[in-house]
Amino acid sequence: MRSSASLKTAILAAILIAAPLAGAYAAGHHKGALDATDPTDMTGPRVEALVQQVQGVHQGIADARQAKNITPAVAERLEMRTARIGQAAEKIAASDHGRIPAAQYHDLLRRLDNVDQRLRVDTGTGFLMGDGSDGGNYPNG
Repeated sequence: MRSSASLKTAILAAILIAAPLAGAYAAGHHKGALDATDPTDMTGPRVEALVQQVQGVHQGIADARQAKNITPAVAERLEMRTARIGQAAEKIAASDHGRIPAAQYHDLLRRLDNVDQRLRVDTGTGFLMGDGSDGGNYPNG
């Protein structure tokens, strides 16, 4: 009987010693839902959104070209600028496991917006500035 009691005591002691160590090990190697990511990085969904926006600008260029609102040369120039932005986004994301630092993300969005605005101006649908009092309205872009 004595051997049974000391075996139970040994097992209980081993469990009490191992449990905190196992918990510490698991906490060190498992990122939970509450773990914060670096606030300076943008992750997967935003990269996908940027790629979708690039595709949207490509589609806008194709539509404008098909409707003959822009010349083939203008369409080609806009396509090249848009493609470079898309390639830059993919390259940056691939180099950092699907993440893009915030500054680069915002720079890519700004560049893509500039291409989109250029497309709007070239098709005549851009924002106009001025009230016409000086002889006309001018495209914003």
